[in-house]
Amino acid sequence: MSYAYSHNQGAVPFRPSHRDPFAEHPSLSERVREALPPWVGQWLQIHRYRQLGEISRNDVRSFARNSSRRMFTVANGLILLWVFTLWWGERTVFQDSFETCLWESWEKWPQGATPHHVAFIADPQLVDPHTYPGRPWPLSSLTVKYTDQYMRRSFSKIQQNLAPDSVLFLGDLFDGGREWATRTTSSPEDQYKKYQDSFWKKEFHRFAKIFSNQWNEGDSHSVEPRGRRMIASLPGNHDLGFGSGIQIPVRDRFQSFFGDGNRVDVIGNHSFVSVDTVSLSAMDQPDPKTGSTGAGSGDGQRPNEQIWKDAENFLNTMKEHRGKSEMEALRMLQNQSQGHFLFQHRVADIHEPSLYYKPEPQIIGFPTILLSHVPLYRKAATPCGPYREHYPPSSADEELEQDEPNALKISGGYQYQNVLTQAISNDLVTKAGPNLVHIYSGDDHDYCEISHREFNGSPKEITVKSLSWAMGVRRPGFVLTSLWNPIDPTTGQSLQQTGFGDTVQNHLCLLPDQLSIFIYYGLILGLSLVALFMHSIVITIYFPEQTTTSPILPLSENRSEYPMTSHPTTSSTSSSKHRSPDGLASRGSNGPSRSPPAKGYYEPYLEDDNLDTSKWKSSRSRTGESLSVTHRIARAFTDDVKYVAMVVLAWYFFLILRW
Repeated sequence: MSYAYSHNQGAVPFRPSHRDPFAEHPSLSERVREALPPWVGQWLQIHRYRQLGEISRNDVRSFARNSSRRMFTVANGLILLWVFTLWWGERTVFQDSFETCLWESWEKWPQGATPHHVAFIADPQLVDPHTYPGRPWPLSSLTVKYTDQYMRRSFSKIQQNLAPDSVLFLGDLFDGGREWATRTTSSPEDQYKKYQDSFWKKEFHRFAKIFSNQWNEGDSHSVEPRGRRMIASLPGNHDLGFGSGIQIPVRDRFQSFFGDGNRVDVIGNHSFVSVDTVSLSAMDQPDPKTGSTGAGSGDGQRPNEQIWKDAENFLNTMKEHRGKSEMEALRMLQNQSQGHFLFQHRVADIHEPSLYYKPEPQIIGFPTILLSHVPLYRKAATPCGPYREHYPPSSADEELEQDEPNALKISGGYQYQNVLTQAISNDLVTKAGPNLVHIYSGDDHDYCEISHREFNGSPKEITVKSLSWAMGVRRPGFVLTSLWNPIDPTTGQSLQQTGFGDTVQNHLCLLPDQLSIFIYYGLILGLSLVALFMHSIVITIYFPEQTTTSPILPLSENRSEYPMTSHPTTSSTSSSKHRSPDGLASRGSNGPSRSPPAKGYYEPYLEDDNLDTSKWKSSRSRTGESLSVTHRIARAFTDDVKYVAMVVLAWYFFLILRW
């Protein structure tokens, strides 16, 4: 059987098909060599010929010099630059930011102290359709991807490098959590009514993937004998709404997954009092239905009572809640032995008082720490201190009594309020005590530290930075707190000699500026494009032989790019007897066998020396000189960009997917 080509249609090269019975499939070794960079395959070929003794040592040296020139190119130099740049931006900056946060670098306790380590995380506010409602795809999806990745990396590093014994979230876990419908309610805003309860549950699993899945990474580093704990039950206004805007089913859903927002936890011999202040704030807000406030009306009805009642009852029964938690912690401490809790096992009479009678809980008197999502009230223009990012103090020489730019604004709006009212703040401080030594809050996204001199003991309040870089801060952060309060295991009384205020130490940890990292990537990208473009111009003008394009369809078989010796071949003298009318040899001719050239092209077997082979060359590659200088520059630039991008993107995706 022979294959012929029509004269009037021109010569069309034969392309192999996987169904062609005559096609010779490349071997596995050939496929591997084709997948390797060209210079690697050439080195392997040179090594094989060297072993066979077919090339000299001088030929090897010449090839080595040529290969060195190929390796030390502008493109390879830029690849090396990108490798170090991406490693810095995806690894080094995160590691460096945690070096100053190591506990031993800032803790100042007596030798032999065993403090309890706590990390406060505020306002992760997972980016969702509520965050940037007008942001188009794919920018919206990329924003979600990179903010989640940033927080996942940060939380993972917190566990691996710091391994806090307790992690406490200060609310606003979601950004649009209050908007997503429940089975009985829908969003108060029309644009979010299409998001159902299933969407909120997906967001919950997303939160768990970012934080809960990394939690166990710190287990091997913690020495807390009573175990580690992570508490995320404190709600924020983006989780529930604020005041009168809260829908009860939305709050019930949040509490069913994260726990009650009003609770007392004894951590490090300190009583942590968490209060759902976004619900409590409905006390002094007008009811949207009646327009009256929490003072009530003459008929005894109090508006919004179902919203703020639980938080108010919790504060009114604080003695019971604190006493129960503190007494339970003390009993556990008394039964502790070698890091395990041991309980007595004995037969007892059913009427024994200790089995059925519980004495009234008594507050032992642990130092108290109050947790609230919304900061407590303070006078207008109260300065937040030197660590506030947006507006540093107006004066570095003296501490100002008032500094409007550096302070939290006393304002509010739809579903938010920057600080609690003065009445609710007084109620919190009065009922959460005694021995209130510290207050932690969130909501503002930036850092703020003040002392409430209007309250007894002047408790300090720290408003913790947001952990997300999409919340208006360039340097996200979190607060580390070291607690050390040695107590008498029998009475629970503190053994500290200097008072409760010295049982808490804090440290602000700043995370990398992700936006600056992206800007730096952009600068390196611009530099790379300029360098590759200039390189394309230089090699096209001054080294044109390097930009000459070989024919796409090979005209002859070349077994080696660097043939060192001539190999005897057998010329067919009888091939003319089997030529087709077009001058092409028959597939069944008795010519020498040919191996298919690399890259999968099958060349026709040309026998006629007078055959015009120019038609086998593509119009754009018959000669390198036939293309204009502009086209050759563009082609060289495009080839270099593709080569650099392929390697750099592979390295980048490896870095972001491995962490």
